[in-house]
Amino acid sequence: MFQYHAVIRKLIVILLLLSAIPIVLHAQGIRPQPKWWFGGAAAANFNYYNGTAQILNESVTTPAPFHRGSGVGVYFALGIEYRPHPVWGGMLYVGYDERNGKWNDVVTPCGDKATLQTNLRYFTVEPSLRIAPFSSSFYLFLGPRFAMNKGRESCKLRSPWLFTYTEEGKPDTKCEWSDMRETLFSAEVGAGYDIPLSKITDPTQVVISPFVSFHPYFGQNPRTVENWAVTTIRAGAILKLGHAKVEKVVRAPVVEPPDVVFSVRAPKVVPIKRRVRESFPLRNNVFFEEGSSSLPSRYVVLTKDQASSFKEEQLQEVQPLSMTGRSLRQMTVYYNILNTVGDRMKRNPGSTILLSGASDKGSEHGKARAETIKSYLVDVFAIDGSRITTEGRNKPRIPSEQPGGTKELVLLRAGDSRVDIESNSPELLIQVGGASHYMLKPVQIVDVVEDPLDSHVFFHVIGAKEEFYSWSLEITDEQGRVQPFGPYTRELETIPGNTILGSNSQGNYRVVMVGQAKNGTVNRKESIVSLVRRDEPVKEAVRFSILFDFDKSKTVATYEKFLTEVVTPLIPDSGVVIIHGHTDIIGEDDYNLNLSRERAIEVQRIIKRALSNTGKHQVTFDTLDFGEDVDDAPFENNYPEERFYNRTVIIDIVPVK
Repeated sequence: MFQYHAVIRKLIVILLLLSAIPIVLHAQGIRPQPKWWFGGAAAANFNYYNGTAQILNESVTTPAPFHRGSGVGVYFALGIEYRPHPVWGGMLYVGYDERNGKWNDVVTPCGDKATLQTNLRYFTVEPSLRIAPFSSSFYLFLGPRFAMNKGRESCKLRSPWLFTYTEEGKPDTKCEWSDMRETLFSAEVGAGYDIPLSKITDPTQVVISPFVSFHPYFGQNPRTVENWAVTTIRAGAILKLGHAKVEKVVRAPVVEPPDVVFSVRAPKVVPIKRRVRESFPLRNNVFFEEGSSSLPSRYVVLTKDQASSFKEEQLQEVQPLSMTGRSLRQMTVYYNILNTVGDRMKRNPGSTILLSGASDKGSEHGKARAETIKSYLVDVFAIDGSRITTEGRNKPRIPSEQPGGTKELVLLRAGDSRVDIESNSPELLIQVGGASHYMLKPVQIVDVVEDPLDSHVFFHVIGAKEEFYSWSLEITDEQGRVQPFGPYTRELETIPGNTILGSNSQGNYRVVMVGQAKNGTVNRKESIVSLVRRDEPVKEAVRFSILFDFDKSKTVATYEKFLTEVVTPLIPDSGVVIIHGHTDIIGEDDYNLNLSRERAIEVQRIIKRALSNTGKHQVTFDTLDFGEDVDDAPFENNYPEERFYNRTVIIDIVPVK
């Protein structure tokens, strides 16, 4: 179909110009804001033709087809707007609409140049939804377009569907198209900006609104034959008038911007990359497709010859085909879970495991899944079958699907379609909490992380969640270049120092936080930050992760022994500890954000208390809560194992600079 990438680029440029218009100071809360507006619009239609035009009517067929063209028409309309709310409202405009154009010239089989142009005139009705983000003067609108007209007399100049065909050496042919649609149903999307023209005290408010809209070719096929379609960009202005009672607004109290606390913390130096040694926790779950007892193809299976030489340490050397991030490397390790268990059982002949399979088809089907894994370990790794016990269940011991739950059942049930690998053999386990809480020993991995969290600049806006719709950042360098970031809604955000520095090795920056307050005001806070990039290799960081099941009763306190005896001793005095909590996408956004915050803060509390007993008092903590945010999630959320791994708190121990 129509290749309108260039058209879209033009539209984006116009939208950016509109959104960059400085906000006119129209005294939010003082200038009257009418609910009803009446307006007149005038615009130019930039029309782009695509498709085929050759059989023009019963009398005229061109020797060669026309395929592409463009042209300009006018648009005039009268309309009404209803704005019951500062953010949303409705628009209805009725008017005269031209979709004129001229096709690119073609050459006939006889070698003569031929031209074709046309006028298309319609009566249009365009209802739209109007949205003004953050109650600003900038607004978006979208809705359907109804276009109507009817041919009059064939080959008359007054026809709304007249074409002019010219061929070298022949007289012009002016006539009416045949097979024209009398009614078109299409769509439009656009943006505008209200610029006040009246005084602030006038009861009748007058604004001029430059606007631009995009009318894609969908539904804009003027004829019932061939496949000629029209795409249009409309640019113009609307003059609007609205009446409001000034008294009610003039007496309104002055609204002050809310008092929030804005702070910035930057690293002393900004590393480009950091080598990280991670104790990667090994989930003891193998997930199956719904209704299947066959091992999914995403898990790595070996031949007997490959298994005989497989060692867990090889996973440190595994490099996926594409290293796009941490998750791909780590999931490659996880998908070797059966090979890791097989290797560990070969090295520890006295160890035993229980394979507990679950299926909503019943316990027998769950046991069949467990037997699939047992067969692999026995046949490929030559593990004595007497060391492996299997059982079947309707649900796992710790199910994801809880009684009474009705939301996101597909994701929850996918998490229960699994086999859990359990053991009482200490050779296979690591004790992280109380005597009853064991996990499979982690796999040690060394990785290189670009823009690690200790290279990020932290921006903290205390009170933003309660006071702001959103806030953004304007970061200006010493040459006056401004980098915009946002908008954000959380109280704490980070930006890589390397992103701010760009090609510079160091720099001083003025940081302005701009908050769009819920009371209609704009809040601005400023700070200064200095950054220096470190290009040389930096010391190795250490990372730990603690995992949570879909179980509210399993709290961070379960990991207190692990955090106190394993993690804390590795933290150097004057070091930096970055703690970030995450959840999967199941559940409500706010609940998941609070859950990740509570877990991360509890981890910090346990580590701080353990540090105080060791005499280390100069450790810096950065504690972040990401909830289910997919941009910051450690893993994707496509498979249940990825969602399980996203239920985590990650602890990065950054060495002393």
